[in-house]
Amino acid sequence: QVQLVESGGGLVQPGGSLRLSCASSGNFFNVDIMGWYRQAPGNQRELVATITSGGSTVYSDSVKGRFTISRDNTKSTVVLQMNSLKPEDTAVYYCNLHRLTRDYWGQGTQVTVSS
Repeated sequence: QVQLVESGGGLVQPGGSLRLSCASSGNFFNVDIMGWYRQAPGNQRELVATITSGGSTVYSDSVKGRFTISRDNTKSTVVLQMNSLKPEDTAVYYCNLHRLTRDYWGQGTQVTVSS
């Protein structure tokens, strides 16, 4: 069973930066797609960014150019660097590991962007 543990959330002012990290209890496989999703109150969970083992990335339009996803396959970690944060980025952020037909989720970390 894969366990994902996120860290790095918190409160930041608009325009600020945060770095989210996610560590997996097991090794990454080449088929694994790692991702970050977020869920704001009253909204559905939405994709933020994904990255394959080869480094191909996908970003939602709302974060493109501001957020960067990266992964370290040797350490089984994935990082989301968030810059130029906006109040609408406020949400619980979840780490996701998609392996073939299965999805694994972290417990989530709160990001609040407010002055």
